[in-house]
Amino acid sequence: MTTEAVTTDAGDGEVVSVTGSTIGLEGRFLISTANNQFITDAKVAEGGPSQAVRAGELLLSALASCALSIIQEHAQERGVALGRARVTALFKRDINDSTRYAYIRLLVRFDDVDTELGAQLVKEFTDRCPIYNTLRRGGIVQIEIEKPDEAQRQHATAGRGKGRRHESEIPSPPYFFP
Repeated sequence: MTTEAVTTDAGDGEVVSVTGSTIGLEGRFLISTANNQFITDAKVAEGGPSQAVRAGELLLSALASCALSIIQEHAQERGVALGRARVTALFKRDINDSTRYAYIRLLVRFDDVDTELGAQLVKEFTDRCPIYNTLRRGGIVQIEIEKPDEAQRQHATAGRGKGRRHESEIPSPPYFFP
């Protein structure tokens, strides 16, 4: 299993990897993709500053982004001037089971497309988006615990005990933390 963010296509399906790391600030994390890095936060109730985007918001963002991407693509293919389209994604946490959402809802609005065409464009999204369909159908989620090699272990323990890292001290790529 890789520990770096990568995107590959081995001919039998695209494999995308995103890596998240602690950065020395309680409740703040660095997320690295093949081409981007950004900060996320835990909620205040979970010890985080809750200033940057949080995990549940990232899930909703992925759904909204996938919806808009597919809707825009199919409007262009049909020669339709899409105009402004907006997707609002929301969830409600299950009051009886805090480990799941009672529902995830997408509200789609088209300012310049009629309801019939809008419904066709939304169907393209629901037919094609792997994020939506994995959530809707319940996909396989696997977890492995990796054991770092000795060099990684020495590097990871070298800076312990030096105090907390301030936000302005977040290093630039390749993100090695002493």
